[in-house]
Amino acid sequence: MGARPLRRILRGLVLAVALAVVGYAIAGAIGGLVPRNPDWRAPADGVTIWVEDNGIHTGLVLPVRAAGIDWRGDFPARDLRDPRYADHGHVAVGWGERGFYLGTPTWWDVRPSTILRAALGSDDTLLHVEHIARPVAGPQVRAVTLRVAEYRRLAAVVRGSRRRGAAVPGYAGYDVFYPASGRYDAVRTCNAWTGDALAAAGVRVGAWTPFPSTVMRWF
Repeated sequence: MGARPLRRILRGLVLAVALAVVGYAIAGAIGGLVPRNPDWRAPADGVTIWVEDNGIHTGLVLPVRAAGIDWRGDFPARDLRDPRYADHGHVAVGWGERGFYLGTPTWWDVRPSTILRAALGSDDTLLHVEHIARPVAGPQVRAVTLRVAEYRRLAAVVRGSRRRGAAVPGYAGYDVFYPASGRYDAVRTCNAWTGDALAAAGVRVGAWTPFPSTVMRWF
């Protein structure tokens, strides 16, 4: 094969990848605009949770004890490097691909190859649980009030996302990973998990939420 046909093939591949990326971004933006549970409105009283965004990944911040749900049995102090952090009143829970989670303790550690492997799909997923103090609402942390029944449904989704297995040490003394259920890929991202969990609880959120913005825009 000559140089000219090879260049033509490479240009075609680059164009195909670019179109796929643009198409994915557009589809995600549209999916995030179409509501699930469109009639939902936050109650005046109930259980306050938070939806948080670190720029790439969203998660749920839940009170350790509320509405008959006690996370101390699910995420015990003994699983932490420093059990004292379990005295905090909230847990932040996210879901994602194992290699991405464990291989990127900071966003400086993110590599294109890590993102690509996760996007292509993996059945090896983890829950990331951080024991934290009560959050302060802001641009990247949004408070949401749920009815008791809604909160219990949300808790059921979180519990159903974990599978049996030993805890995996986290990045610091206050966090830990647990084996999770579900397959991660470009459609079922960490942010899609957050949106699906909220939708299952009955909360108004986008039909497909692959990006942080598609989750946070609803709160």
